[in-house]
Amino acid sequence: MNLQTKIYQLIISRLDGGRICDQTYLESIFTLVRRGIGGFIIFGGKREELRPFIDNLQSIAEVPLFIASDIERGVGQQIAGYTQFPGQMAVRAAINRDDPDDMAILRDYLRAVSLEAIDAGINMPLIPVLDINNNPDNPIICTRAFSDDPDDVTFFGCQYISLLEGLNLFSCAKHFPGHGGTSTDSHISLPLISKSYDDLVNFDIRPFAEAIRCGVSSIMIGHLLIPSIDDATPSSLSKRVITGILRKDLGFNGLIMTDALNMSALSGIDNIAARCLNAGADVILHPTDDGLTVKDLEDAVSTRLLYEETLDSALERILKAKARLSNIKREKIDFRGHTHISKLITDMSVTLVKKIVGILPVADHENIQVVIAGEESLCEQPVWETQFRNVCSLSKTNEMLAVHTVIIAIFSKVAAWRGSSGTDDLVINQVNELVGKAKTSIVISFGSPYILSYFSNADVLLAAYEANVRIQEAVIKRLKSESGFKGMLPVRF
Repeated sequence: MNLQTKIYQLIISRLDGGRICDQTYLESIFTLVRRGIGGFIIFGGKREELRPFIDNLQSIAEVPLFIASDIERGVGQQIAGYTQFPGQMAVRAAINRDDPDDMAILRDYLRAVSLEAIDAGINMPLIPVLDINNNPDNPIICTRAFSDDPDDVTFFGCQYISLLEGLNLFSCAKHFPGHGGTSTDSHISLPLISKSYDDLVNFDIRPFAEAIRCGVSSIMIGHLLIPSIDDATPSSLSKRVITGILRKDLGFNGLIMTDALNMSALSGIDNIAARCLNAGADVILHPTDDGLTVKDLEDAVSTRLLYEETLDSALERILKAKARLSNIKREKIDFRGHTHISKLITDMSVTLVKKIVGILPVADHENIQVVIAGEESLCEQPVWETQFRNVCSLSKTNEMLAVHTVIIAIFSKVAAWRGSSGTDDLVINQVNELVGKAKTSIVISFGSPYILSYFSNADVLLAAYEANVRIQEAVIKRLKSESGFKGMLPVRF
């Protein structure tokens, strides 16, 4: 390969699945393939359009493409037409690792996610998240993590890795050396982790060390500032983190990729891609501008800021990994069966955190009021209105306080660029006022379970870890005692 082709091969570019019917956008993607792009990370799209499109891209690529995607909640998280599954914290809440029946369900779940990834053409699912969420205010990890317990994170992470790798997919452990202790979203600014090196090794890094022993194919480096390791350089640009700890100390010989380079954590830093490669990364993920990144790297080589031998070393690992891609085989997808698995784990995940005897089950009558709070747009209000007569938003509760029982459903969301995974002080104060005035109170968190810590005076506390229709229906069934609570709380507060 010439220098430019080598550089393109190190880049995984963004692919917006919803834009592939736009001829101009389509040509830009084909141009990247002709130039030797290493792969794409998929956001959005429809199954019936994207599946043949990915096949077409692979057919014209001289070197097979990595097709990556953040599918922590299954392929349906990104591509319409595939199944949406519960995320990692919900899975941990649902599955008792000591129960053989539960473990069989987990394997069915992981196989379903994997087969849908293969069907879509995704050969590099960017899972599992191995961050240990030990900061209740973490705005970007939270329910994306399995737990705040390193043993649980390690155990479930290795289950994911083993099944993905068994189907010849490239699992990706993220975000090394651990994003779970932050209170900052690295999409917005650079998080600071002030832990000692020993604490990091004995806690945050443990799941990654075990993932390597379990055969993980790739590891993603988080954009984190960790003074106990490197007081001047973000971890994704740090040779001490990547080459020193991950390569040498942990003995990882697989692919190392950056977290997305379009994130604001690295704002103001020059020569980002070259510094990542010099630090020991192999794959440059989602740069803001592919062409500009290639030119910058060409300039870095010409000025000897980056040696071509460094590119060759990364390229050798990439090509060796891609030799496996031909072993991935599609199977017929049982979408009905996958929907059943998703619903089963969703139902199993609902967690009874606190209960005063005699309150559940509830029976609808005039003295029950359902109050929707937090991010109310996430609530599927018709689902509640078909089951309860009185449903209103938190802002309309002034005239309603003569009720016997109040059910307060608080919605929150974990997503990039938001800066928070919880709810604000105004909502907390208003909900606590309702709890104090109602004779009986039930508070449900749809999203971050840590929100429940503010409502210890409520009679019943329920944790649900998502905000979709399926989990809302599951909670309502349990409120009416159509089925019991099986979920186990994965975090402490």
